[in-house]
Amino acid sequence: MTKIFNDPSDFAEEALAGFCDVHAGLVRQVPGGAVRRYRPTQPKVAVLAGGGSGHYPAFVGLIGPGFADGAVVGNIFTSPSAQQAYSVAKAAESGAGVVFTYGNYAGDVMNFGMASDRLAAEGIAVENVLVTDDIASAPPSEAGKRRGIAGDFPVFKVMGAAAERGDRLAEVVRLGRKANDRTRTMGSAFAGCTFPGAETPLFTLPEGQMGLGLGIHGEPGLHDTDLPSARELGQELVSRVLAETPAGAGERIAVILNGLGSTKHEELFVLWGTVAPLLRSAGYTLVMPEVGELVTSLDMAGVSLTVTWLDDELEPLWVAPAETPAYRRGNAARVSGADTAAEAADAGKASAAFTATDASRSYAFLCAAAIDAARASLHEAEERLGRMDAIAGDGG
Repeated sequence: MTKIFNDPSDFAEEALAGFCDVHAGLVRQVPGGAVRRYRPTQPKVAVLAGGGSGHYPAFVGLIGPGFADGAVVGNIFTSPSAQQAYSVAKAAESGAGVVFTYGNYAGDVMNFGMASDRLAAEGIAVENVLVTDDIASAPPSEAGKRRGIAGDFPVFKVMGAAAERGDRLAEVVRLGRKANDRTRTMGSAFAGCTFPGAETPLFTLPEGQMGLGLGIHGEPGLHDTDLPSARELGQELVSRVLAETPAGAGERIAVILNGLGSTKHEELFVLWGTVAPLLRSAGYTLVMPEVGELVTSLDMAGVSLTVTWLDDELEPLWVAPAETPAYRRGNAARVSGADTAAEAADAGKASAAFTATDASRSYAFLCAAAIDAARASLHEAEERLGRMDAIAGDGG
């Protein structure tokens, strides 16, 4: 259960502010999310990850050289708005275009799409790359309908490294989609997560049971089963992922054993003791594997196994250096361009040249009152709207 909060409705916003303060050397907060502290010295493609809060280090934890240029941050398990996506893109864009990349959920697809239309209308080159790695969410014949879960990480990493070395927008997008096509994930959950201020978990599992393939927001999985031993769980995850090996895949793979929020690293290491030998005995070479929490779900107890089949194009991008608040690999050179916070301050000074009038102040007061009234109405209806959302689902 999430125990540290003030007003639960402010949890995501306060968490973002705290994150940006402690990592101020790498990132700065902007309306809708966060971007890198320093702009590139030369125009480069801006890779913008995004989605709801509650999945740290996805998505803001991955901002930095060799990875994302910014992150669009929605409320807990909630798609960011189109305005948030647009705002972050405008702050991160440096003249070479932007690419939004996110898991395949209906709200994200709709809102990032609307933001893309607005950016394109302003003459900014923009693309979208969806992650569809969750093999439990749809059969292979409908792979385009699958959810995006921990496979976000290798796809974002490939795109970020490609953009960092100077690839053009079309090439960054092509490589991201190639990485997605070669990525498979199978997850399992042992217990549900609890929102700040909530008295009960978002979903529950029977005592001693595991939900195989359960989604990171509690979406339906394959089935519930008795909680297995680590060896049995490892065998289950490996066999299901390898059963979907892409056609023509090679023998070198990136592997992520991911904890979903409250699974201890020691538990993951025990599980790795089964997963790694099984993959090696299947003839694979494991390239810089990762074991830890990379895409979480608040305090959910669970684990997922992700495999990305590498080739001569993808492997150099997977192993390339990166430096972010939550993830570091190798020695990624920091860009020494302009401080984006200083640019924002200069823009604020320019806007301050406009003089408010009594009429404009009166109108602003009425607008603020209307917004406060709408916010209060939505807050009063929060429980009912939550029940409606649970029935309607995301559609992703």
